[in-house]
Amino acid sequence: MQKQWLKWFVVGMLVFVGASICSRSVHADDSLQRVKEKGVLTVATSPDYPPFEFQVNQHGHAKDVGMDIELAKQIARDLGVRLQVKNMDFNALLVAIQTGKADLAIGGINPTPARQQNADFSQIYYYGGESFLVNRADAGKLNRQSALKGLKVGTQTGTMQERLAKQKLKGTHVVTMDKATDLILALKTHKVDAVGVETPVAKAYVENDPELKDFKAAYQLNPKDTGSAVALPKGATTLQTAVNHSIQTAKTDHLFPKYLKTAGKYMQVNTANTSMWHYWKYFLAGLKETLLISVCAVLGGIGLGVILALMRLSSLKWLSWPALSYVEVVRGTPMMVQVLLVYFGLGVFINIPALPAGIIAVTLNSAAYVSEIIRGGINSVAKGQGEATRSLGLTKADALRFVILPQAFKNIWPALGNEFISVIKESSIVSIIGVTDLVYELNVVRADTYRGVAPIVVVMVIYFVLTFTLTRLLNYWEKKMKHT
Repeated sequence: MQKQWLKWFVVGMLVFVGASICSRSVHADDSLQRVKEKGVLTVATSPDYPPFEFQVNQHGHAKDVGMDIELAKQIARDLGVRLQVKNMDFNALLVAIQTGKADLAIGGINPTPARQQNADFSQIYYYGGESFLVNRADAGKLNRQSALKGLKVGTQTGTMQERLAKQKLKGTHVVTMDKATDLILALKTHKVDAVGVETPVAKAYVENDPELKDFKAAYQLNPKDTGSAVALPKGATTLQTAVNHSIQTAKTDHLFPKYLKTAGKYMQVNTANTSMWHYWKYFLAGLKETLLISVCAVLGGIGLGVILALMRLSSLKWLSWPALSYVEVVRGTPMMVQVLLVYFGLGVFINIPALPAGIIAVTLNSAAYVSEIIRGGINSVAKGQGEATRSLGLTKADALRFVILPQAFKNIWPALGNEFISVIKESSIVSIIGVTDLVYELNVVRADTYRGVAPIVVVMVIYFVLTFTLTRLLNYWEKKMKHT
């Protein structure tokens, strides 16, 4: 019976969210009018793809730059509104426009037939072509596409390069990763033999990293779905017309070569000083976000966990079953899925910013595990304690507050400590929706400096210091509890 209740609970949630998303499409198109009324054009991008979009260090603060960002600025100027850039993983860009998190998505996106089923696109604004990156030491033998047969070729997940590699590179093992920076690191550490990217991206890496070399791909390409275009929500025809007008103006005025030149200047600025100390403000900003998320999730997880534990222990089915269902759903699904559901799913009804959405998701996840820890702690308290409280005339609430829970927390303190440490580490998953935590800043620094390992070491040390300090504090309080 409980499993049946859980199944209908999950199905109901999926139908509710799906129906809400679909309901957006029944209204007449007012996409352009809505952008002008709010005075802001929100553009989603993944700033790890130079020279299309990346970030530059300006006085210790990250600034989104690149050819695509220049185009987004031009579109916003033409509309007479302010530009707001939202950073997230490439895989989340189309979801962002489908759920209303962004008005446009831009990021070297190819308007493939599969993508056109879920989004509308502007006219093609740039044809870059396809290339492969290899280590310069291997350039003598890996200088043409046919030489890749039997080797490992890396591509970014969900991109045109992934589709082309899987379709065209027969006898080649295709390795996909979410971040272009991860692919470059995999190439330089010989986890893959080559990386498929667009030609401008390949040129950008070769010009800024002497260890890399590139060569042109031999794909037979269809220009209709291999160029870069701006993605829009389905049915946003008025906004699409305005975007196309801006793109055509930029083409007529020959602005795209200027955009690429500007991007090249920014890339030279990034590589002028690639020391980790130069980016200390990035790591500090990420540390603040990580600590904020962790503290809020721990406090919220304990509060909600106590409530869920008491519901689970209740003899009333209408209290125990919802709590049981909640715990099973959370423990049975990855935290990444939960973060995406809170940010994009709930975003259908409430436009929750990335940071609050990340805090909510991590808190809800932690609460499920904390509730089971607390429930076990309450059950570990001897039944005689409860009988003693009743003999003293204490109410159930007072007995729970003053006798049962204090003893339970003393018993479960080590387990709670482990959960707190896990929250600090697992909160890094929120970087997928653009929360600027330590892992997000790690990827920014890697993209900016073309250094794959050094930023990872810095962030690893920061996490170790955090968890080691917390472990010492938890051990101190555990000893204090034993003597009380």
